[in-house]
Parts: sequence; structure tokens; C-alpha cells
Amino acid sequence: MILPKNVAIVILAAGASSRMGRTKQLLPWKDTTLLGNAICKAKASDANSVVVVLGANATQIQIGITENDLEIVENKRWASGLGSSIACGTDFLIKKKNRPNGILIMLADQPLIDTAYLNAMMATFNPEQEVIIATAYENRAGVPALFSQNYYKKLTKLDDDSGAKKIIDRHIENVSILNLGQKTVDIDTKSDYEDLTKNWN
Repeated sequence: MILPKNVAIVILAAGASSRMGRTKQLLPWKDTTLLGNAICKAKASDANSVVVVLGANATQIQIGITENDLEIVENKRWASGLGSSIACGTDFLIKKKNRPNGILIMLADQPLIDTAYLNAMMATFNPEQEVIIATAYENRAGVPALFSQNYYKKLTKLDDDSGAKKIIDRHIENVSILNLGQKTVDIDTKSDYEDLTKNWN
């Protein structure tokens, strides 16, 4: 019997936006916010569930979330880096009764990532294999990235700002890399936001 896909998307939105100087997750994007855009793209996908990991400014950001049918978890250790938020979201999911057999990690500050790409990652995913579906960058592979359950324990042990990179690098023989081109750009600074808004929004 072929194992059905049960993929959960984890949206990382716990950072303090220190380089931006304001709460990046709530910056306007199209008719919503950066975080709202990520949530909408994730919810429109073939994923079974969506989890948002908050940290810095969690109360303020949560008030700004208007979408339903998603779960929000707070990473109390957000200051230790991106890895701790991945660990927090993964730990939350593996304790659920309907535990997913794939976890797709994405960022709140990559607004050009679309539903079609998320679905392409899930279409490539085989829950019966030990596999990572990652996204191509110039000199590396990174998020969005989809991990089979073989990697859950490793994901829960992440605790620094390198995120899932170390897991991807150490298991590169099991990694399938998809290329999204320039749409992988993320927003870290005010100029990043202004440039992307001017060209794409």
C-alpha cells in the first residue's frame, strides 16, 4: 500500500527584524502583509496543515493575523536563531495525533514564493523515501525545503542561526534540488523591501 502524503507547512516568522528596523512580518504586501502573503500561499497549497512560528513581537504579530484554519506556536528561544524556530515547529507537529510524514519549512520574508512552487515540492516528495526536497541558491541549497520524517529528530535539535543548512549539507546524497530562479529573494533591509515592492508588488 502506498503511503498517502500528509505534509505540514511551517512558516518561520519569529525574527526580530533588526536589520529592517521595524516589524518585518507586518509590512504591507499586495492586499495583506508579508506574513499574511506567506500564510495565504501555504493555505492555498496541497498541504494538509499550516503552522506559523512566532517569537519576537509575537503578540503584535498574532493580532495582525486574520487568516483562519492554521496553528500558531511561540518560540520562546527565538533569539538563538532560525534553527530554534525550526525545532519549535517540528516538535509541535510530531506530538500531534495526526503526525505529518513530511514537513515543509518556508520563510515569511520570501514573498515571491508561490503556491505552484510549494505544490511542485510536494509533488516531488515521496513519503516512503528518506528524502529532502530543497531550493537552489547560487552556491547552496536551502529553504523552502521539505523533509521526510527520517529527519524530524535532527530538526528538533537545531538551535542556531544556520537553520536547516547543516542537515541539508550533511545529507546531500538524499537531497533533490528544485530551481526557482530569482524568486528566492528574501527581504532583510528597508532597501530590499522597497526594491521588491517597486518591481513585483
